[in-house]
Amino acid sequence: MTFFDVAYDGTPPWDIGRPQATIVRLAEAGEITGSVLDVGCGTGENALYLAERGIQVVGVDAAPVAIERAEAKARDRGIGVEFLVWDALRLAELGRTFDTAIDVGLFHSFQDEERPVYAKNLHAVLEPGGRYVMLCWSERNEWGYGPRRVTQAEIRETFAEGWTVDSIEDDAFETNVADWSIHAWLARIMRM
Repeated sequence: MTFFDVAYDGTPPWDIGRPQATIVRLAEAGEITGSVLDVGCGTGENALYLAERGIQVVGVDAAPVAIERAEAKARDRGIGVEFLVWDALRLAELGRTFDTAIDVGLFHSFQDEERPVYAKNLHAVLEPGGRYVMLCWSERNEWGYGPRRVTQAEIRETFAEGWTVDSIEDDAFETNVADWSIHAWLARIMRM
């Protein structure tokens, strides 16, 4: 069993029962368009929100329980979203491409050696000029809880070849743990 399989035995801190405010803000600003791949979609709230806006979305996550919950939400709400149990380090094997990829809380879970594999697979599934929008844990968070911290330099290094890093800015994660203030980096990255 992986960490994520165990986390979904209950309700993990990132499963807030609604889309992240950052995704809502970006979608309303027209920054999430075309066909969308939600990488590490969890129980599907971001994907379901985008689909309600008329966007074609595919959500992938390696945790079967998360995908089961996402599919149940889609059925209950009558929203058409394709959810797949899939390894984000094998995205190229999906055999299809997207205009936009979103990643809310997945990138920071990768080890150093996995990051270039992930970037290569993202590159394979995004159309030229396609956008990758990532929200990940920032090194500004205190140590003692939560996942690995990520620096802007690590993001830029991972996406140095075949990509243009348009921006990295301060943002925040919403959680279901009220007393946590979670610093995040919001990165907008374009596939060359």
